Amino acid sequence: MIGHIFKSDGFMGFYRGLSASLLRQITYSTTRFGVYEELKEVFRHGTAQPTFPALIAMASTSGFLGGIAGNPADILNVRMQNDAALPAAERRNYKHAIDGLIRMVREEGPGSLFRGVWPNSMRAVLMTASQLASYDIFKKELLQRTSMKDNLATHFTASFMAGFVATTICSPVDVIKTRIMSAKTKEGLLPLVKRITAQEGWMWMFKGWVPSFSRLGPHTIATFMFLEQHKKIYRRMHGYDEV
Repeated sequence: MIGHIFKSDGFMGFYRGLSASLLRQITYSTTRFGVYEELKEVFRHGTAQPTFPALIAMASTSGFLGGIAGNPADILNVRMQNDAALPAAERRNYKHAIDGLIRMVREEGPGSLFRGVWPNSMRAVLMTASQLASYDIFKKELLQRTSMKDNLATHFTASFMAGFVATTICSPVDVIKTRIMSAKTKEGLLPLVKRITAQEGWMWMFKGWVPSFSRLGPHTIATFMFLEQHKKIYRRMHGYDEV
């Protein structure tokens, strides 16, 4: 696959879909992280952290809204990356994310921007609940049950475990979402699941787990380590007590 990409598109082929990926992060990630942190502050009681069920509910709500906000960019990201595996005649050849958005609306109608929005939102709910809520729980347990302090080592360990959990939980939805968004024909969710289960068995749910973790693991670690430092700097600048 790597050789095929390099041969057909050169070195820049490895960055196919970069603009769509950036647009996705701007819409999807900022929405889910922003809403989640805001909900935690709203429902915080003094210095007490919200309970685990409350964190799951907050993360699920945040993920659902993020999934809707990021759906158009997610479709573009899938399509632009999938172009490398298609014959030249079948490629969509979007120049960049904005060109892709304009062409999708013009060629397929405004409804195309929300194609696969339900499995995508389901995936966003699972991702946010398993990633954000599990990180908070892992961090809390590490601080309470071990001698670890609230520092980079703890943030790294908790985020690594959160990445593992998120990859495993989201793998089945990732497979379904990718196949729906990259398909040129419309197929319902249940018929798709029945078809691929009959053709590939139940292990289709974890197809691509290793490359998914190799992407999501470092991403989760970098995200939470940056977020923790950002929160500390923000609280220090505004005179908030560390909680």
